[in-house]
Amino acid sequence: MEHVTITFLRDDNIDAPVLIEGLPGIGHVGKLVAEHLIHELKGEKIGEISSLHFPPQVIVDEWGITHLVNNEIYRSEKDGKAILFLVGDFQSNSAEGHYILAERYLDIAQDLGVRRVYALGGYGVGHLVENPRVLSAVNMEHLRSEVEGAGGSFENAGGDGMIVGASGLLLGLGEARGIEGICLMGETSGYIVDPKSADNLLAILSRMLGIEVDHTSLQQRAENMEQIIAKIREAEEARGREELNYIG
Repeated sequence: MEHVTITFLRDDNIDAPVLIEGLPGIGHVGKLVAEHLIHELKGEKIGEISSLHFPPQVIVDEWGITHLVNNEIYRSEKDGKAILFLVGDFQSNSAEGHYILAERYLDIAQDLGVRRVYALGGYGVGHLVENPRVLSAVNMEHLRSEVEGAGGSFENAGGDGMIVGASGLLLGLGEARGIEGICLMGETSGYIVDPKSADNLLAILSRMLGIEVDHTSLQQRAENMEQIIAKIREAEEARGREELNYIG
């Protein structure tokens, strides 16, 4: 098996100027957004990516049949605008693998005419956030004004900020290839799957793409998560009162 194996399910009329990356990360924010867009835009799977740098495991389907783990490439078209998506459940097990995979992802992007990559993720803050911001980074200075105009924030800039994994490397390695890179990160606690943060990120990404997308299912997931969080808070407060009564 090669370090990275790419299999296309079709090879005609699949070029697109934009690639959206939504691999697993903090709060699964980017993954939620990318998968929501694929569903709403009726994306078609056009490719699969397997790699020695993915975890050493297989997936067992409902029929008991095993499949090598892989990431996937989807393509959709909305109002004449073609978009590619890089999604899946896996990132590399090693630092070297992250670089190898990112270079191959960019090879795919260049081969399919991609001029801009949107890398989506979460920005962990360690506590629940009532109104999550969408924090940003770009690999070319001229992109800043466009991101800010859509509602993205650069308040996280400076200091020792880092973007780990595919999202960061797609920007860093993409710059040398002349591919514009924008990373949008939804503010999130970091310890729950966060559809609320994903919904805020989707709003800004949609503006930048110039498309309208139904948010209903993502907003419903956010409401369900808010109810779960409220119950957890109630349980914690009740436990705290019981401990105080015991001490008293």
